[in-house]
Amino acid sequence: MVKRLKDLEELVKGREKKVLAVARGQDPNTFEAVAKAVRNGFVDAILVGEREKIEAIAKKFGVDHSMFQIVEEKDEAQCGRTAVQLVHEGKAHMVMKGLISTIYYMKAILDKQNGLLPPGKVLSHVTLVDAPRYHKILIVSDVAVIPTPTLDQKVAMLKYCIEVAHKLGIQEPKAAIIAANEKVSEKIPGTVDAALISTMAKRHQIKGAIVDGPIALDIALSKESAEIKGIDSPIAGDADILIFHDIETGNVFFKTVTYLGGGSIAAMVAGASAPAILTSRSDSEDSKFYSILMAAAMA
Repeated sequence: MVKRLKDLEELVKGREKKVLAVARGQDPNTFEAVAKAVRNGFVDAILVGEREKIEAIAKKFGVDHSMFQIVEEKDEAQCGRTAVQLVHEGKAHMVMKGLISTIYYMKAILDKQNGLLPPGKVLSHVTLVDAPRYHKILIVSDVAVIPTPTLDQKVAMLKYCIEVAHKLGIQEPKAAIIAANEKVSEKIPGTVDAALISTMAKRHQIKGAIVDGPIALDIALSKESAEIKGIDSPIAGDADILIFHDIETGNVFFKTVTYLGGGSIAAMVAGASAPAILTSRSDSEDSKFYSILMAAAMA
């Protein structure tokens, strides 16, 4: 079972290697992360981009560029389309954003004719958060794709997180639907959605997890807080999954954990027909490396 990001290495090691297609793979941070994953035998990689620039970066870092397959493409938007096409052709199992605009990358994934989003599916974002002061990894959604999710979208987000948890060896994850407090109030819409999702889980409309909500963040993460406040919840102090009401709350949470709490993250887009790694330009090499391993575990 994966309890820390480091455990992803053991999870992926020894499995059949998956192939990663990197859209515009000429970004130094991304290149280093991909090189590390390839060098350690976790994945094979196809870098779509300008060969001259890719080879120059490889030389700078002392990496043999022959360890990658390079597909020459100068046009930025086409890099995204080519990476996605490699998945359609069965030459790659997952895609990753390199030095390509998020708009072009997501447009390639969402293209109705040639993209990776199956009809009727919701595209969301799943983040693994490894916070030093918490006793295990947290699976968080949505911090990057859906601004204000509807009830149906929250249910989809939760199901993606449950799927990720199962792939990480967490058989019955504890999912907290986060709100400001545990009282249901129409004045706080997040509490209403949380109560509905919790009821759906009790009626087995959502399976594979223990779900509770609305529940405040301190209760989800601290058993002591739950005891002090007299909150009886199976999630208390032991949550595996956090579902946030909107992108602002989720985004602020994971950046606070990262920048003030010394946490590490890995992330991918869920709901597509293949894992799609969507990292920020400011994300560390380690974050991008573990995102690759996360996607490999899900592919």
